[in-house]
Amino acid sequence: MGGKKSRLTLLLILCLVFSACVLAQEELDIKNPNQTSDYALSLWGLVSESGLIGWIIMLVSVATMALTIEHIFSLRRDKLIPPDLLQDIEDLFEDEAYEEVMETCNADPGYLTNVIWAALERIDSGYDSMVKAVHSVGEEESVKLQQKISWLQLISSIAPMLGLLGTVTGMIAAFWKIANLEGAPKPKDLAGGIFQALVTTCMGIGVAIPAMSIYFYFRNKVVRISMEINGVAEELLGRFRQEV
Repeated sequence: MGGKKSRLTLLLILCLVFSACVLAQEELDIKNPNQTSDYALSLWGLVSESGLIGWIIMLVSVATMALTIEHIFSLRRDKLIPPDLLQDIEDLFEDEAYEEVMETCNADPGYLTNVIWAALERIDSGYDSMVKAVHSVGEEESVKLQQKISWLQLISSIAPMLGLLGTVTGMIAAFWKIANLEGAPKPKDLAGGIFQALVTTCMGIGVAIPAMSIYFYFRNKVVRISMEINGVAEELLGRFRQEV
């Protein structure tokens, strides 16, 4: 049930991102500051009008989508807690074949196997020491996953700043044009710089919102899976507590 809920949540996030892209690609009837006729401006037209900063924001948005797709596959529960591998480890625990468990963990390193291997390495030190190893290594593995998804948080922080930079440069361009005009400036003389300022701001916010949403989704998923792996490890080690 939890897996279905997670997939539905991720599907909803991706649908929102896709919808935003579709809406952004809808042609907008606006007036070109450098022409007298109306023309249809697409998403790529907006990017080209936004200048270098707009292209940088677009690259950041592509990076966001690439990271999202990668995390979808690498942060799956079945990837971090392989059912077949877990079943093999449980069977070996039932047979008290702890050396074979450690060999299995060494042959297939990962979050779950690293935690179990660290615990069995302290098998002679007793149950409490093994549990401490589970928590210590589990925390290290969790931090690794948190660092992995933190790029999305970085993007969600940088994107609005890039948009603000585009706003500032656009306004600078507009006032520079005023300073170099003879006589009173016309509205269309200022439209180019203001247009760039507004477009980059919109693009920056448009990238930051889905990036932040996706980051929190994966962060919660990492926390949930980390708790589950610790629970699985402690359950396997429960037999040692009974022997003490």
